[in-house]
Amino acid sequence: MTDRTINDIYVKYYKKAYRFSRMYVRNDQVAEDIATESFIKLWEAMKKETIEKPLALLLTILKHKSLDYLRTQISYEEAFQAMAEWQQRELSIRISTLEGCNPEDIFSTEIQTILSRTLEELPEQTRNVFKMSRIEQKSGKEIAEALGITVKGVDYHIAKALKALRISLKDYLPLFYFLFLY
Repeated sequence: MTDRTINDIYVKYYKKAYRFSRMYVRNDQVAEDIATESFIKLWEAMKKETIEKPLALLLTILKHKSLDYLRTQISYEEAFQAMAEWQQRELSIRISTLEGCNPEDIFSTEIQTILSRTLEELPEQTRNVFKMSRIEQKSGKEIAEALGITVKGVDYHIAKALKALRISLKDYLPLFYFLFLY
């Protein structure tokens, strides 16, 4: 095999190879890549051994490279479809949760009871820090100065209280976030 032979095949059949691949992959750049890679693979095969029917081998290579690309596209499409379905389910859950949200529930005696009971179960320091932060709207620095603790200590107590409330009010999480997180 001479380089002249592969050059002749390339010049004569590149456009046909490109169009063949393009017909299946429907992407100009991908079809160019497949055609070029197929000629390289053909050239490498022709360097190793005598190929009786180089055009048949070229077509086989084009076919397999196009199939590989299309199979990869199927995998991508399936992944995108799964993500879209998941996003749709997640959106539906958010919509139904919001539709089920009744602002009057925020002030229901059940929630008030859970809130009061949970706060009473907290250590006194944690309860005081939480009330100063969320009810009195004081900053972490103001609370730290008033109670003689560090700002990190204030953050610790707030996190501890929020965790306890999050557990107690798990059935009312959207309301919990509205009321206590900012």
